Amino acid sequence: MLTAFADKTAARIVGICTVVLVVLTASAGIAWAAYTDNMYPTQYANGGCISEEPNARQATCRTDNATLTYYMDSGGDFELETPDKDDVRATMSNDYNPTDLSVSYDSTPSFSGSAETDIIYQEGSADIPSSVDGMTWCNNASNLDECDQQFVRIRGAGYYSRGLACHETGHAVGLVHGSVSSPIKSNTDSRLGCMVTPVGTNTSLGDNNIENINNTY
Repeated sequence: MLTAFADKTAARIVGICTVVLVVLTASAGIAWAAYTDNMYPTQYANGGCISEEPNARQATCRTDNATLTYYMDSGGDFELETPDKDDVRATMSNDYNPTDLSVSYDSTPSFSGSAETDIIYQEGSADIPSSVDGMTWCNNASNLDECDQQFVRIRGAGYYSRGLACHETGHAVGLVHGSVSSPIKSNTDSRLGCMVTPVGTNTSLGDNNIENINNTY
């Protein structure tokens, strides 16, 4: 009888420990989970990455690897003014460089070949829909998810800001709006950081976007 009692007690202890372990594991998963998955592709944004012209921009993509190079147009119709360059530098230094992305400025950009500069920033309103202040499009798709080179164009005359540069850069690395995240969130949900729309002038990347970037790259 003592042996049977001991066996039952041991089994009960093992069962309790198993339950506790399961609960702790589940709790740990919840603690580390992003607020929402807004990294392309999601359940609601999965149409495939394709090369496009700015006047026919529809696809969503993400950059093709963790080494993120960028260039700010320094001449011609889409040249960035000094304050606009400062805004791009601010988001790259304060928002994206602390993530698992390896961010660097490419002063001699490449527009062809297998190692193109990842993001080209422009200032101008050409082809930008009247309802938005900036846009991002893929110039050279690598596959259905990734793009080798993307362009970010933001209106001039004071539209550039750290928040808007952060938002459009977010699209370039694959972040999408709340309306197509999984689970779906409001586009104005503050937990989406600079991926809210409309975005504030100094809105930062935010924890949810950082986690999605680090889980991807």
